[in-house]
Amino acid sequence: MEIVTRLAKDGGTKQWYFYVLMMIAILALTAYVGCSKSSEEGPASAAKLIPPPEPPPAYADKHMPEGWWSDPDIIEQGRQLYIGAENIDVNCAACHGKNGKPVKKGARDFRQKERMQMYSDSQWFWRVSEGVKGTKMPAWKKKLKSEEDRWKIIAYERTFGLDGLGWDVARAEWVPVAELGKPVVETEVVPGAEGVVPASDPIEGDAPASHDASGQSEG
Repeated sequence: MEIVTRLAKDGGTKQWYFYVLMMIAILALTAYVGCSKSSEEGPASAAKLIPPPEPPPAYADKHMPEGWWSDPDIIEQGRQLYIGAENIDVNCAACHGKNGKPVKKGARDFRQKERMQMYSDSQWFWRVSEGVKGTKMPAWKKKLKSEEDRWKIIAYERTFGLDGLGWDVARAEWVPVAELGKPVVETEVVPGAEGVVPASDPIEGDAPASHDASGQSEG
């Protein structure tokens, strides 16, 4: 204000306009940077996602109990725990939102499929149990002493962005729950063929021509 007053008294019209234009430019640049940062934190930044760290040995072999990904009773029990209906000291929805949309800054958005697919069930369980250092995500293993309760919550949280999917331990990826536990079919590339075929399946078509001792083909 002191600069503006001095310019006005001195009759510096040109200086006054220059000063105003500079202020407008600075404000516009600040707003642009803020918008850019916000967009980078949203779903549009999927290409820049960094995979989460691998779980420590104590959690590496912990997995969702068999059948729980698709068990409606387990998922409903997880929902009750998630919203704090079963334990007033545990209310995931207070930060992550009842529908998976975060209501507090920094909370994980479970609706972002691209990001959530980067977490194995072991990584997810580890973070719920031990919390995430450097963030506001606390460790829940003391208030949720039962590992089963933690798995129930994860089974429900998964429905926001990975509904209908379950973590397949053998394949190390999220697959439709109907595919869980099915044997992995090995495939091989067949020269000249479009795509791949199972290694154990014969390729349709005529059998290769046999050769006699002279090297000439028969038939």
